[in-house]
Amino acid sequence: MTALTLKSVQFRREREASWRELESLVAQAEADGVRSLSATQLMRAVALYRATLSSLSVARSISLDVNVVVYLENLAARAYFIVHGVRHRRSGTIVTFVTRTFPALVRQARWPILIAAGFLILGAVAGWVVTLENEEAYYAFVSDSMAQGRDPTSETQDLREALYDRGNVASALYTFATMLFTHNAKVGILAFALGFALGVPTLLLMFTNGTMLGAFAALYQSR
Repeated sequence: MTALTLKSVQFRREREASWRELESLVAQAEADGVRSLSATQLMRAVALYRATLSSLSVARSISLDVNVVVYLENLAARAYFIVHGVRHRRSGTIVTFVTRTFPALVRQARWPILIAAGFLILGAVAGWVVTLENEEAYYAFVSDSMAQGRDPTSETQDLREALYDRGNVASALYTFATMLFTHNAKVGILAFALGFALGVPTLLLMFTNGTMLGAFAALYQSR
């Protein structure tokens, strides 16, 4: 038996009991949650975790048995989430996401969002102005499937009923919401897919969708 082997056996014999104890605490926390550990057990887990890190550092420095090093690395990684893992209540996590995390993400992406919104608004203004001046331009901006019979040939009463049909409001709103959700999902996926071309097709897509909104606004305004 070589000196290195003897050193590895001795190293493990002196410290294995603490490793096994930490492994037992980690297994309990993984199975039943950290709350299943008492305050004493948590404090003990912290001390054992630090001792395990020290053992790992020594094992690496003196090039002990690779199996010992791998075992200690895995044990330290598992114990890390017990000792340092951030634990929040689910309700608190949701509140934090809505009030802090999501707004922060939006602020980080503010310039792309503002540019996309600018092109959408620019398209809406263009579609509105052009359609007010020439109703025939409406057909260039709004497809038949999107118009659903609402075009310059429609009677004013028909356009009003599309918005204020008191006889079957719930059904009309359900149909409109389904159509709008499907359309917006398609536009969102297409905008994402076209982003590879430096975002130019995406901006054109925002602009053309804006012209459609502007054309609808001009049609209803004219009546």
